[in-house]
Amino acid sequence: MSGKHVFRGSEEHERELRIAKGGDGNLEFSKLVQPVRRESVFKMDGWIIWGASMARTDDGVCHLLVARWPKDKGHNAWVTHSDIIHATADNPLGPYTFQGVALGGSGGDNWDADVTHNPTVLRVGDKYYLYYMGTKGPGEYWDHRNRQRIGVAVADHPGGPWKRFDKPVLDVTPGAWDSLMTSNPTCCQGPDGRFYMLYKGVGDGPMPKGGAVLCGVAIADNPLGPFKKHPDPIIRNPENPWAVEDAFTWCQDERFYCIIKDFQGYFAGTEKNVLVLFESFDGIDWKPSHHTLAMRRELRWEDGEVQPVHRLERPQVYLEDGKPTVIFLAVAPDEKAIDTFNVHVPLSSE
Repeated sequence: MSGKHVFRGSEEHERELRIAKGGDGNLEFSKLVQPVRRESVFKMDGWIIWGASMARTDDGVCHLLVARWPKDKGHNAWVTHSDIIHATADNPLGPYTFQGVALGGSGGDNWDADVTHNPTVLRVGDKYYLYYMGTKGPGEYWDHRNRQRIGVAVADHPGGPWKRFDKPVLDVTPGAWDSLMTSNPTCCQGPDGRFYMLYKGVGDGPMPKGGAVLCGVAIADNPLGPFKKHPDPIIRNPENPWAVEDAFTWCQDERFYCIIKDFQGYFAGTEKNVLVLFESFDGIDWKPSHHTLAMRRELRWEDGEVQPVHRLERPQVYLEDGKPTVIFLAVAPDEKAIDTFNVHVPLSSE
């Protein structure tokens, strides 16, 4: 495992061994990460740009689904003013050209009336499935945040039109660990043909934040659901209730992997808010991979500059022939998190 833990006492020693053992896969994601071209970023004047997910159609065109919201509203407006837009390029690394809004708030009193956010797109056969967070509220941050639910829309083409549904595809469960909100979906098809959705959940706790921020899994026979939740969180940090978020999951070589944000640096044994790699054989029992640290909060540009950044979040991996090829990341260079962009980082083949 990357990093070194120093602990005292039997409980701490057992924790160190449990994390250090991790999974036995040999994927070392950090060594796949390549320097980035300066043009491999997506920005828009007047807008905060955040997470993005890509699909490629049979004609070779790359379609990027991106979350954005007005810059003058500030960073926290992700939960009150975000929508999902569509951009295209001839190459997965861009540059991408804005095409229009793909999925905005549905309006009225619908569950996703005001906001669509955190897009992740999955192609299954000739259909495209867009998983996203939707919410509504009277305009106050925490009210919108705590009404987050996970939705799915389906289309014949990633440019749309997208058909959405009247109800979330993954709602909260009263009395459970995710009784307050569900968000941050990622979904892949497992070796058994079923669909595995990893998601962020928050349960009851002191308001307005509620309880612990944890990661769960729900499984379905169809990408549209119904998804059946595993009853317990699959990743938790016993030392801090704010454990992980922003998972992206995929299957490779008959094994599940996910890249996820480690809030406290607990799993990586490094600084806070790094990206770490987990793995699983069944999509339910997850362990830190042997090579746990996936990415630090920095960008290596082709011209040689290594740029530390304040936030490096919302990892979304594009795969070709079952192998990671590009990782798309939301970047905030500084603490203000206003002049943001999405960066498209090439990944080498093993």
